[in-house]
Amino acid sequence: MEKLLLKIKGTDETIAINPGDRLIDHLPMELKNSPNPAVAARIGNMIVELNKPIERSGEIEFVRLNSLDGLRIYQRGVLFLLNKVLKEFYPDGQLWVLHSLDNALYCELRKEGKVVSLTKEKLEEIAKRMKWYVEQDIPFEKFEFYKDEAFEILKKQGEEDRVRLFKFRKKKTIKLYKCLDYYDYYYGYMVPSTGYLKLFDLQPSGEGFLVVLPDQKDPTKLTIPKPLPKLSAVFLEYARWLEIIGVSTVADLNELIAKGEREVIELILLNESLHEKRIAQIAEQFANSSARLILIAGPSASGKTTFAKRLMIQLKTLGFKPVTISLDDYFVDREFTPRDEEGNYDFESINAIDISLFNEHLTALLEGKEVEIPKFDFKLGKRTWIGRKIKLEKNQPIVIEGIHGLNEELTKSIDRSLKFKIYVSALTQLNLDPHNRITTTDTRLIRRLVRDYKFRGHSALVTLRMWPSVRRGEERYIFPFQEEADVMFNSAIVYELAVLKIFAEQLLIQIQQSEPEYSEALRLMKLLDYFLPVTNIEDIPRTSILREFIGRSVFKY
Repeated sequence: MEKLLLKIKGTDETIAINPGDRLIDHLPMELKNSPNPAVAARIGNMIVELNKPIERSGEIEFVRLNSLDGLRIYQRGVLFLLNKVLKEFYPDGQLWVLHSLDNALYCELRKEGKVVSLTKEKLEEIAKRMKWYVEQDIPFEKFEFYKDEAFEILKKQGEEDRVRLFKFRKKKTIKLYKCLDYYDYYYGYMVPSTGYLKLFDLQPSGEGFLVVLPDQKDPTKLTIPKPLPKLSAVFLEYARWLEIIGVSTVADLNELIAKGEREVIELILLNESLHEKRIAQIAEQFANSSARLILIAGPSASGKTTFAKRLMIQLKTLGFKPVTISLDDYFVDREFTPRDEEGNYDFESINAIDISLFNEHLTALLEGKEVEIPKFDFKLGKRTWIGRKIKLEKNQPIVIEGIHGLNEELTKSIDRSLKFKIYVSALTQLNLDPHNRITTTDTRLIRRLVRDYKFRGHSALVTLRMWPSVRRGEERYIFPFQEEADVMFNSAIVYELAVLKIFAEQLLIQIQQSEPEYSEALRLMKLLDYFLPVTNIEDIPRTSILREFIGRSVFKY
């Protein structure tokens, strides 16, 4: 029998295997027993589970735990094991995986619609049982069933609600994972066995608990995340709102879309009403404060610009005349711009801004003086002066939008009582099903794919290539300061992925398998495939945050 040859990417090493052999049986020991193990592989730019039989030669790259894909795979394994053990302790309970907090996932155990409180002692007991299974090194097996067969399996486990997710999918079969006698469905790949899941913890948090996972940068480290009370409150508030309107999962959304246009229009108006009400509340909150400076920050594709424009309208209804200042105009000249680790200009660094001049101008403006504001010429890479002068009227607020708005260093000369800080992000709380959440990062990435193509002429491939750098900037310059905000605004729109899929799918499908980003494109297309499309786009108001990404907004950007 002719051997298959798998050349390990970036090395001179080759693995020779028989056709049909599994990678797990040929894994080099340093990849299997390492604190940073290989949890999957990439062959032909497609992720392959280590338990899968290999049928062709090619270049292979191992997916390690300290990669984003590796951590996702590890996370699914921990959640599978948690689900299995919870079914032993609470046969009628249902685990809901709701949102992330740093390197942890906030979860709730629910029974008959109510949250079951788990004490620290009970969580320790559950974790102990999970670790017993880890020691047994039990394999996770994947089986493909016809829909009816899979439905029966899930129903027998008391998970009838999860069946609804597959009702609108075109595929005739469903792949379920199995560990001993327990089956589960996951959107994504799985570790080979329970023995891989050596590091995790369960900690009480609010009504639920945290599943603490290894740090991606150092997978040997388990860090209990710092409390993020403001962010957690926004997540839970939105989750409860979704429960009230009856759209907590993609299955709920699909069933509503299938009912017809009238129901979809009502959902659109409900979401827009929620946003408008919250923006009005924020304007009132500012009006009742002593602040003069409104600082708006948030990660990429969070809808900051539309939010800022709608907030200014609300401020005007309260009698204010807000003035905007762009942080971009305070960039240092290109020759003084800091560079990142790869030697590229780091425009997202706070040191790319002339903080001294910015504070000098803000101080003068708040003292009632007239100030000439610079204009940055991006072609020349230099600051220019075109005679734009500003002088504030009494109590006239300044609105500043930019990624460093929450960082005190940006406005260090201004008294904190004069600053009103707002954090904006798409804090998604719509789940695929109770066990499979949709990340806020994926929502923002899909928003950006569509916007970059429509307004910047970027292909999906270009956006996917840039995204890791964008994420590094967010992790460094935005997320550490989010709890500094006086208020948070959740720009998530419950139906947005059902709209964005119409645009995003045709962009993602153009990415060729020869590109390293191919596996990420496949992952996003699979996510969008769960959604029925919302086609009556004309019913989305032109003031909607969603218009910032799909076009035809009433606002100019």
